[in-house]
Amino acid sequence: MLKFEIDLTSPHNQARLGRLILSHGEVETPVFMPVGTQATVKTMTPEDLYEIGAGIILSNTYHLYLRPGEELVAKAGGLHKFMNWERNILTDSGGFQVFSLSKLRKISDEGVEFQSHIDGSRHFLTPEKVMDIEQKLGADIAMCFDECAPYPCSYEEAEQAVNRTTLWAKRCREVHRREDQALFGIVQGNVFPDLRARSAEELVKLDFPGYAIGGLSVGEPKDHMYEILEFLHPLLPASKPRYLMGVGEPEDLIEGVKRGVDMFDCVLPTRLARHGTAYTYSGKITVRNAVYAEDFSPIDSRCNCYVCKNYSRAYLRHLIKAEEILAHRLLSYHNVFFLVNLMAKIREAVRKGEFERFSEEFFREYKY
Repeated sequence: MLKFEIDLTSPHNQARLGRLILSHGEVETPVFMPVGTQATVKTMTPEDLYEIGAGIILSNTYHLYLRPGEELVAKAGGLHKFMNWERNILTDSGGFQVFSLSKLRKISDEGVEFQSHIDGSRHFLTPEKVMDIEQKLGADIAMCFDECAPYPCSYEEAEQAVNRTTLWAKRCREVHRREDQALFGIVQGNVFPDLRARSAEELVKLDFPGYAIGGLSVGEPKDHMYEILEFLHPLLPASKPRYLMGVGEPEDLIEGVKRGVDMFDCVLPTRLARHGTAYTYSGKITVRNAVYAEDFSPIDSRCNCYVCKNYSRAYLRHLIKAEEILAHRLLSYHNVFFLVNLMAKIREAVRKGEFERFSEEFFREYKY
C-alpha cells in the first residue's frame, strides 16, 4: 500500500511538499530516514525516534538475511513486531552491500554468489530470493535488487549494471505479491547521463509506485551528483516519490530537495557519533578534541533536542575519553535529531515560499 500526494511545488526550484501514506501511517516529505541496518538505529530506542519525530526508518535486507534470518523475523510477526517499531520501515535490497564485497562475490545475470562477511559461508541471491526475503521481513517499502557500479568505472561497466538492474527489476516486479508493501525501482547509470536516461525510461515503463536514485554518493564529486539529479528530474514521473539512496549530509539534503528529491537516508548521523563528531548549524565539530575539555555550552545553542538541553560539550568529551557507551547514545540522538529537524525546517521554508532564503542563510554559516 502506498499513496503519494503532492501538496505544494516551489515556483523557484524543484522542491515540493508531499505526503507518503503507507501501511503504518503518514509521512511528510521531503523526509530523512534514519538507518537501522540490523533492525536497530544504533544505540537508540524506538521511543527516542518517536520523540525525535521519525516517521520512517530503513533496515537492510542483506544484513537481516545473514543474521538473524528472514524466517525468524517472519516467525516473530514481521520486522515491525520484531523490533517493536510502530511506524514505517523501508528495506534496502542489500544490493549495495553485496556489490561492495568486491573480493567475495561473483555476478551473473542470474544473481550474485557471495561469501558472508560474518562467517565466510557462501550464498546466492537472485531477484526472486531478495523479493522473498523482503516480503517475509514485511517492511512498508521494499527495494528491487539492483547492481550498483562503483565510482570510478568504465562506461561498459556502468552499462552492464544498467542492463542487469532493468532485468532484475522486471523479475522483482513479476514475483512481488505483498499488497501492503510498495516496491520501488532503482535508477542506475553512474555519472553517464545517457545511461541514467535509459535506466529511468526502462524502469518507468514497469510502473513502480516510487523510484530511487542509486549509485550516487559513492565517491563522485558532489557537483556530479547534483548534475545527475537535475538531469533526472524531468525523466521521472512527477506524481511518484523520488528517493536518493545513501545520502544525508546536511548540504546534500538541501541541494537534493532543490532538485526534487522526496526521501533520503544515511548512516552518517550514528557513524559520526561513534567517532565523537556532532552536527551543528555552523558545521561538524569533533567533541573529543581537547578544545572542548572545559566548554560547558551545549553542542549547539540553537538546537532544542534533549541532549542540547541537558548536557555540555565538556561532559560529552569526558564520556568519549572514558569510553562510556552513553557518549555514543547521546551524540547519536543529537545527530539524528539534527537531520530530522533540518528536514522539518526545510518543509516549513518551502511551505512559506522562503526556501531560497533559508538555503542562503544556512550555507552562509554552515561549513563543510
